[in-house]
Amino acid sequence: MKKLILSIALCCAATNFFAQEADPAALVNEGKTALEAKNYQEAYNKFSTYLSQTNFQDSVIAYNCGVCADKIKKPAEAAKYFDIAVQKKYNLANAYIGKAGALKDLKKNDEYLATLKEGLEAVPGNKTLTKLYANYYVNAGITAQKAGKTEEAEDAFKQVLTIQDNNLNALYSLGTLYYNNGATTLKNATPLATSDRAKYDAEAAKADQDFKDAKVYLEKLVPLLSADKPAQKKMLDNANNLLKQVNEQLK
Repeated sequence: MKKLILSIALCCAATNFFAQEADPAALVNEGKTALEAKNYQEAYNKFSTYLSQTNFQDSVIAYNCGVCADKIKKPAEAAKYFDIAVQKKYNLANAYIGKAGALKDLKKNDEYLATLKEGLEAVPGNKTLTKLYANYYVNAGITAQKAGKTEEAEDAFKQVLTIQDNNLNALYSLGTLYYNNGATTLKNATPLATSDRAKYDAEAAKADQDFKDAKVYLEKLVPLLSADKPAQKKMLDNANNLLKQVNEQLK
């Protein structure tokens, strides 16, 4: 009798379990309805349940689930679902953008940058991925420059130009960086002009090369700037002023 009672209990439990498992098609439809209504939490619940029931095979729903996770501030889940879309090559550029954004929210900078690089390899020339990648290195360069890490800043700004050769911030920053390097080197060498001419000449040659490098970047920058655009006018004026000083040094 005890065995019979146990058997009946197990059957009841199994019946309740299967009764509770929602129909996959219904979950998708309910999720879509919730998404259209911008009820992102409900849509996420429906889509994530559907995906777990179907072994995460649906790339479209995985992408939409990533969008919902992002909207409800669940970056770890967003990264997971966007990655499914990436692996299945669905809406590839946006899937990479979504995954990168989630990793940035999680402060996983190395994975964020790696995702951007991978995305640019998979979708070459994508404007948003290019902009995100360029902005990452522009900000890294500015941070390094403020910390006095000139070589690190130089490398970061040059990295920007490998994928966006007309980036205004990188061109201006490199022009300014090389000009300042040259001016500092020349200033420090000035006392050597009478005490150690050979050493002075060597330092002056280094400064001269820095001025030449500055000229290359500034001359490329100036034609890209417009005085009619308020955001660019100040940069244009500064660039022209620096270029004038560079040319005077190179006379």
